[in-house]
Amino acid sequence: MNAARTLATARRVLRQLAHDPRTVALLLLVPVLLLVLLYYVFDADRRSFDSIGASLLGIFPLVTMFLVTSIATLRERTSGTLERLLSMPLGKADLILGYALAFGALAVVQASVATGVAVWLLDLNIVGSPWLLLLIALLDALLGTALGLFVSAFAASEFQVVQFMPAMVFPQILLCGLFAPRSSMQPALEAISNVLPMSYAVDGMTEVLKHPDATGDFVRDAVIVAGSALLVLFLGAATLRRRTA
Repeated sequence: MNAARTLATARRVLRQLAHDPRTVALLLLVPVLLLVLLYYVFDADRRSFDSIGASLLGIFPLVTMFLVTSIATLRERTSGTLERLLSMPLGKADLILGYALAFGALAVVQASVATGVAVWLLDLNIVGSPWLLLLIALLDALLGTALGLFVSAFAASEFQVVQFMPAMVFPQILLCGLFAPRSSMQPALEAISNVLPMSYAVDGMTEVLKHPDATGDFVRDAVIVAGSALLVLFLGAATLRRRTA
């Protein structure tokens, strides 16, 4: 792994995204608009908005980063760009980390905008620090980036990338504790939810919602989400292919 090559890859990806305003709008505006929509859905029940809004503040960035990252990486491969890059002195780890840095920078902006709107404009009522809320939202966005990089290696078209949503993201949304406490699920489903990173993202958001300071459970949840992102990035580098067959 070479730091200069990794940074060069990140700069190239950011330059490409700068020329694609629709993608930038998707990344930055869609989570905010969905939170605003949720705010008015629960207009008569502010307590429900506080509870569900905090959890979705982490889920929305994960979903959008997953879609954008996987499709962008797939386009690199189908256009032959990836094959040309890997024919140069550029390792797979350099490429994956470069993408992770580029989309990670966007994830910082995205999570900051969504958290700021939720807390200061939509008056999301939390007991803990907004910075802790931002940390979990950012880790979720980075996890979405890692998952997108990983699944792009197994897709041959953008349609197939979208098909990975029901397989990898939707089950996590259903089992993460958003709709029902995980402890009330069937034992088999609870056991599955215990190994899904989104479950710990929602748990982390709940900790910020209820406690004024970072608790031991919050630290555990943040470490698990971050570790999951790093593990998926490693798997993405190991499975990266030069081109789509």
